[in-house]
Formats: sequence, structure tokens, C-alpha cells
Amino acid sequence: MDGRNSPLKLVMPWNKFWNGTWKRRNIFNGKWFILEIFLFGAIFIAIPYFLSNNIASIYLEDTFKMFPENRYDRSIPVINWMIIPYTALYLFYPITLILAPKDDKGRMELITAMQILIMANIFCVVFFLLFPAEIDMRDSIDWNSMNNLELLFFEFIHTSDRPWNAWPSLHIVHSYFLARLMTYWVKNNYSENKFTNIFLGVLWIEWFLLCISILTTKQHYIFDLFSGGIVGIIAWKLYQPVLEKISVRGANKLANDAGWV
Repeated sequence: MDGRNSPLKLVMPWNKFWNGTWKRRNIFNGKWFILEIFLFGAIFIAIPYFLSNNIASIYLEDTFKMFPENRYDRSIPVINWMIIPYTALYLFYPITLILAPKDDKGRMELITAMQILIMANIFCVVFFLLFPAEIDMRDSIDWNSMNNLELLFFEFIHTSDRPWNAWPSLHIVHSYFLARLMTYWVKNNYSENKFTNIFLGVLWIEWFLLCISILTTKQHYIFDLFSGGIVGIIAWKLYQPVLEKISVRGANKLANDAGWV
């Protein structure tokens, strides 16, 4: 069955949406394409997240809060240094762009991956606004016990990210999806590199630490971790048929079907 006529239509290349980006994909040896993808991420992922975060903080403080903290959340200790793997999520985005294959197949994979992240982002933002949950555990943090680096990272997170937008945790959704995508590319394009296994080991250890860190930095509840994991797994499951379609039909055929050429 053609993916464009199936329930997977939404995750296949979007008609016309990437038309200009695809036509400009070879400018500056593909560097312009990477810049455009980065800008799309800022516009359709970062901005909606921070807007919803501030809307929740300003207008929803007195609403009924879904899934308030429980004794298990409070029993998890604060571990100051875990703020480092927590903030390391922001390295996932540029590293993904760096690892993306620099041919049309890789560019199509990157575009369709961005579509999945945009849709996952919209899905989570709807939950943030309809079912607000304030993570009110920052009083557990002992600021005097931190070194300068830990203090810097905690202050950055607390200044830029208000304690809303709890579940599903986008930290988990994005990191899981991007870790799977990077793993796919590394195994298929860098398998002969002697550092491949080291990179993948570091990547997945970081992901495991990141999962723990959202709890030990008091940024999220346990429920946020598990709900984020479910959304991340579903996002990757939806993306796998797209990867297969790109491999079988070819990037340019799919671009033609989407009206980009």
C-alpha cells in the first residue's frame, strides 16, 4: 500500500511544505539546508514549547493540576551533578544535524524526522495546556551545596524553563527519538569507524543518565518520565516505516510525490 494513502500519510513527506528547502538543499554544499532545518526546529519546536510554558505559568496557576507530586517523587534525592546530563539534551540537536548523511537520502530522512518531532511537540503542548501540572519541588534543592558549574546550569534551567510543561516530558520524547535516529545513521553510515561503538555507548549512557536526571534535578515527576517514554517510543515506531519507504522508493521519488520538484 502506498504510504500516502494510508494512516501513515501524516508522517510521509508533507505536500509543498518543504518545497523551497528541498530545492535549496545543495547551496553551500548542503550547509544552507542544515541551517534551514535548524531554523524550522526553532520555529516549530522551541517557540511553541516556551510559549506554552509561559502561558501555563501565567494563566493556569490556579487551575486544577493533574497528577500532583506523591511521596515517591519527594523521596528521590537531589543529585547536583545530574544537571549536566540533563542540560546535555541540548547537544543532541546539533550532533544530530552533524551526523545526518550529506546526500539526498539523508536529507529526506532528516526532513521527515523533523516532521515527527514537530508533531510530537504539538501533541505534548496540547497536554501541557489542557492538563497543566506544576512541578513544585524546587524547594528541595540545596543551592549552597553546588559548585560553580552546577550552579550555572541550574540557574540557566530555572531562568529559561518555568516549572510547568510536565507531562509527557519532552526531554524524554526528544532525546529518545534523536538517540534512535543517531544510532540508525551511525550504524548505517559509520559502521567501519573505530569510534562507532564508543560513540553509541556514550550516547546511550547519556540517555540513561538523562532519564534519571529529570527526577534528581526536580524538573519532573516519575509519571512525566514514563509518559514521555511512551510518546517517544510511539514516535519512533511511526517513523520506522518512513525510513523503509525512503530506502525502497528513494528520496527523489518521494520528493516528487510531495510536489517539491
